Order: sequence, then C-alpha cells, then structure tokens
Amino acid sequence: MSGFVFDAPSADKKILEEGLSFTPKFDDHGLVTAVVTDARDGELLMVAHMNAEAIALTLETGIGHYFSRSRGKIWKKGESSGNLQTVKEMRVDCDQDAIWLKVEVAGHDATCHTGRRSCFYRSAQSVDGKPSLTIADDHRHFDPDHVYGH
Repeated sequence: MSGFVFDAPSADKKILEEGLSFTPKFDDHGLVTAVVTDARDGELLMVAHMNAEAIALTLETGIGHYFSRSRGKIWKKGESSGNLQTVKEMRVDCDQDAIWLKVEVAGHDATCHTGRRSCFYRSAQSVDGKPSLTIADDHRHFDPDHVYGH
C-alpha cells in the first residue's frame, strides 16, 4: 500500500482547474476513469479505472496500475502477460475526474487480454437497421490461452 494521501478537490473552480495541486475527483466508488494511449503513436489502448492506491503506485513505480472493478482489487497491468505498461506521462483533465496515461508497452506490445494491441479492436455500425460489430484489428500479438493458461 502506498503512502500517498490525496487531498479533497478544491471547491474553488479556479484553484481546481488552474492550480498545481493533484487532487483527483473520485466518484462514489472511489474511482476515476483512466484513458491509456501508446506514447509512440497515440493509439488508444484501453480505458480503465484507478483508485487512490492505483494512482499512487503508478506514480511511485512508473508502471501502470489500475483498479479492477470485476476483481475488486489493484491490478498491475501486464503482470501475467509480461506486457507491462511503463508510464511516460500522466495527465489529468481540467476538473481532475479523468486521467490520461501515455505508456510504452513491453513484451508482445499488446494491451488487450485477447492478444490484440488495443482493447478497441471492433467497429460498431448499423447493418440493415440493427447495431452490429465488425473486427477492425484481428492481429493477435500473443495467444491468450497460452499466456493466461485458460
């Protein structure tokens, strides 16, 4: 567990938006949205959530940590697959309720647990008046069954 303690966000909008205090505005579940892109080319890799501990661990180690809502615990991205995310830059939005991480991905250069580079590998469209998905990126950088032992 990290030693960081974040202050509550300022009620003064000017201080919150223009000040230099990092005071994440966590939701009712103690989370903020984290958008993760590749530091090299800007490709959107994933969207996750971070709690105070995940933010602190990311700042302290330089490796992307998130809060897994499905598992209810901290998750060091790439710990199982070897595709660790080295954070090159962490930005916060104007009202501090979202974080943007620019990362370099180690290992297979894949972020998605399906073996693809990005979690955003499908495109949505309307086909005959019905919503449908198509695969936009079917290249797998690794076999998930082999890596995760399913």
